[in-house]
Amino acid sequence: MEFIITSEIKIHPRALIDYPNLKTALKKQIDDRTVGYSDKKEFYVDRLAFGIAKIAASFWPYQVIVRFSDFKTNEYRSLLGGDKYEPLEQNPMIGFRGASRYYDPRFSDCFELEVKAVKKAREELGLVNVVPMIPFVRTVMELEKVMKIIQNCDLKRDVAHIKSCRRPVEECSHLRVYMMCEVPSNVILADKFLDLLDGYSIGSNDLTQLTLGIDRDSETLAGIGSENDEAVKSLIETVIRKCKEKKKYIGLCGQGPSDSMDFAKFLVKNRIDSFSLNPDSVVKTILVVDTIEKKYL
Repeated sequence: MEFIITSEIKIHPRALIDYPNLKTALKKQIDDRTVGYSDKKEFYVDRLAFGIAKIAASFWPYQVIVRFSDFKTNEYRSLLGGDKYEPLEQNPMIGFRGASRYYDPRFSDCFELEVKAVKKAREELGLVNVVPMIPFVRTVMELEKVMKIIQNCDLKRDVAHIKSCRRPVEECSHLRVYMMCEVPSNVILADKFLDLLDGYSIGSNDLTQLTLGIDRDSETLAGIGSENDEAVKSLIETVIRKCKEKKKYIGLCGQGPSDSMDFAKFLVKNRIDSFSLNPDSVVKTILVVDTIEKKYL
């Protein structure tokens, strides 16, 4: 969602919610970017929903995983009005981000706008191949709180009126919710997290930095560790096995498979369901995956 927000919205959601109480100068800037919308919250929901729909329609009927926003505080500050609402953090990478924002009173109504955008894309625009995903969840308690907000926003588990899916309609219309697996606690307590979810997507960049204690924004420490580190691969092996045992989706998003063919081979051998790639590495990796699957699977 960050890409849609930065390219199509460019305004901090709190500034849109607080619009009636803002100073005239900031109001004028918001008015210039929200022409045609008297309800500024509606602008946020619509732009998010239409951005999601544009991608989801392109891949229909295959699932399109939409991660809820995972801006760090310094990134939120760069949005219009953001400096009014965001704290200054010494290390935003492990600060106020992901699920911890969603249930916090300072942000929970902003998160509700994101849920409403997913609801609009699925239930009004009919793109039930949209699968929402929750990023950066530190504890099971946090996941429970976020899932309760999603439930309270009446994001329907089934959209029975959609009949045009080439797959069985039940598979498309039933809402699935995934979570990023990027904190070691997500692996250690995988059984408890997965009881509340339909699957995981491993965030290899964050999982690496938190396993090895490396700030991934640090140029000084950039060469110390990677996804190919034995400790990181051990966690990834464990969580793939856990998801397979529970018959839950397991994917990976991160730089690893694009940067290292050995890492891509490792994922395939462990029977991961999917992983992301940079555009320039897609073709060569597909050929390697095909060879490995024929040999080992």
